[in-house]
Amino acid sequence: MLHFLLASAVLATPPSGREIVRAMHDRYAGKWYRTLSFVQKNTATRPDGSQEHSVWHEYAALPGKLRIEFVPADSGNGVLFVNDSQFVFKADTLGNASAFIHPLMVLGFDVYFEPADRTVARLERLKFDLATVHEDTWGGRPVYVVGAKAGDLRARQFWVDRERLVFVRLLEPGQRDTSRISDIRFNKYQPARDAWLSAEVAFLVDGQQRWLEEYTEIKTDAPLADALFDPRQWKKARS
Repeated sequence: MLHFLLASAVLATPPSGREIVRAMHDRYAGKWYRTLSFVQKNTATRPDGSQEHSVWHEYAALPGKLRIEFVPADSGNGVLFVNDSQFVFKADTLGNASAFIHPLMVLGFDVYFEPADRTVARLERLKFDLATVHEDTWGGRPVYVVGAKAGDLRARQFWVDRERLVFVRLLEPGQRDTSRISDIRFNKYQPARDAWLSAEVAFLVDGQQRWLEEYTEIKTDAPLADALFDPRQWKKARS
């Protein structure tokens, strides 16, 4: 009887963060769309409740590449993320280039392409504790929570739908003010052939929504020119 209870306890233990990353990769390797483009409608909500709206055009070549063009397109303003680097453009001129691991790219997309060990290494560089995992529910669905103990909503952590093995939530202390908590949510998942696509992303601070992205005109696996993701060809690719 004791042996049975011990075995049950072992089986009830959630997998490690490393094992969850590997399961995510293995579930969709070779099945996830390799390119993605969409029109992004943004709603910024200020603390006083007033709102400001904007539109971006986005293009992704997976893994590791994302181009964001701010509307109006002829402004030449936008951002390029390429292989853990960030390039910021203003009036078609490169204003800043820096190293940057984009956690939403890693967890929402790159994990299905990159070897699991590389994803683990990038997540560790982002200071996620992959050894600490518990189970919870989110939107009525069971999830794995990697990086925090049950009840801890302040530690840096990411949430993964247990059945679909897709990323749904990221919680972490604010970058400028660590007393505040950033809460990013991938919402409104819809099937994309043998994969999934989140059509809405919400950004909250201390439980209050501050930024909302809504995606329209979504296209997957449409050909995208390499020049779109070459910082040397930012203006040419836009034209």
